[in-house]
Amino acid sequence: MNHPAKVSTEKKATQAYYDRLSRWYDLLAGGAEEKCKQKGLQLLDPQPGEAILEIGFGTGHTLLALSEAVGKHGRVYGIDLSAGMLRAAQARLQKAGILERVALEQGDALQLPYMDNFFDALYMSFTLELFPAAEIPLLLGECQRVLRTQGRLSIVCMAKKEKNNLMVRLYEWAHRKWPVYIDCRPVYAQAEIAQAGFSIERTYEMSLFGLPVDIILANK
Repeated sequence: MNHPAKVSTEKKATQAYYDRLSRWYDLLAGGAEEKCKQKGLQLLDPQPGEAILEIGFGTGHTLLALSEAVGKHGRVYGIDLSAGMLRAAQARLQKAGILERVALEQGDALQLPYMDNFFDALYMSFTLELFPAAEIPLLLGECQRVLRTQGRLSIVCMAKKEKNNLMVRLYEWAHRKWPVYIDCRPVYAQAEIAQAGFSIERTYEMSLFGLPVDIILANK
């Protein structure tokens, strides 16, 4: 495993927050997010033998589904900023008996430790919106770099719309007031993905506690 890349002071605070949260994350958010994540996996349609990366794997639920889909001849990779999430995911994979089939890294997704044109597909759920606005193009640029030609990108993300409802406005207010604890916010996901040079193939909209969620499938 590579050594984690150096991270900024702001990201160290995020890292520490998710390290503490890792024990309770499934109870607090896991169930509520599950339907959205499953739709993202359905759009990604992972195939046997593929190499697939999950950015921001959290406690590892999706890694299990991806590993089952790609089978023994495929390979699943994951990267997450939090050491606590890494430990939680490793424990889950160990219990399922597939830890040796999944390669996990702790690190910053702005510096993906993988070769160019390496992956058939990438998956990201409730992760894009954690990045500051200026870093989203950099993150998606890294996704472009490590994906093979015609590689697939599936993103599940809290979405900002032209007309935002009351829940979005309240959530954005809470994010501004308590940015350490409400560390994500809705973003214009479809526009960001298109501007990064991806071709959007399918979109699907869901809702999470009244907040719009976009599930997007795009190709390199």
